[in-house]
Amino acid sequence: MSREELDFVKVELLCASSVITAFFAAFALGMLMVCIVIGARKLGVNPDNIATPIAASLGDLITLSILAFVSSFFYKHKDNRYLSLLVCISFTALIPLWVLIVKQNPPIMRILKFGWFPIILAMVISSFGGLIMNKTISKQQFQGMAIFTPIICGVGGNLVAIQTSRISTYLHMWSTPGVLPLWMKQYWPNPCSTFCTSEINSVSARVLLSLVVPGHLIFFYIIYLVEGHLVPQSKMFVVFYLLASLMQVTILLYLAEVMVRLTWHQALDPDSHCIPYLTGLGDLLGTGLLTLCFLINWLLRSEAGLDDISDPASGPP
Repeated sequence: MSREELDFVKVELLCASSVITAFFAAFALGMLMVCIVIGARKLGVNPDNIATPIAASLGDLITLSILAFVSSFFYKHKDNRYLSLLVCISFTALIPLWVLIVKQNPPIMRILKFGWFPIILAMVISSFGGLIMNKTISKQQFQGMAIFTPIICGVGGNLVAIQTSRISTYLHMWSTPGVLPLWMKQYWPNPCSTFCTSEINSVSARVLLSLVVPGHLIFFYIIYLVEGHLVPQSKMFVVFYLLASLMQVTILLYLAEVMVRLTWHQALDPDSHCIPYLTGLGDLLGTGLLTLCFLINWLLRSEAGLDDISDPASGPP
């Protein structure tokens, strides 16, 4: 009986902490995005290049910080059985009020109705990357993978989110939802047209792709300075890591072009429907390709080690 009560207390604490964290994190990020967009417009800067990566980068930091503070507070007051329950009931009771407020704005109401599916599916896709991490992180040949995973996933997700927002803004400027411009009628464009033409979205794709190698080299050097003992001491690993990063971002940028066209043709907002899918795919691709990098590096080093051992053995005594 005591164990059941303990589990119930944990459930209440978890629910209360999650609800309050989600509320304050969404409020803080929403206010931050409004300020960034207004400031960028006044400075003549494209908000797509600033707001999206900041939201992606600060989202986890703000959410985890609030969660740590709130969960610590509730854990200190876990003896008060009614505190967590009261918080959950209060926020549940506020749902009708939020729905009434949202009904005053039809575009937001549309997001409230149809915006859940992309987020949930993106979480499912991203969870497969977590499964890969769970299966590999404890093995010796994948030592250090936990440090590189947030970087390769974060860089890929940020870059594809920027490109998606830029294409979406471009379509909002030059077309209406449900109607693609004549030069974007093809749902599955040739990859060359995505990266090798003078069209504005192709130029931005090349610029974003060119940031991959120098960006990852900077992060790699920082990791080497901070956690040098966990970084694989192999030039081949660096090469494989950069190739994996380029492959990840190339695939994501092409998929962004395809998915934005498909969602726009369905009169859906690409920002709400494409970015969750693409960031989830970025996590899965990044984790999978990074796993291959560590595995190939370990196989090559093992083979080299066996060769070093076998050479002296084959010589004269």
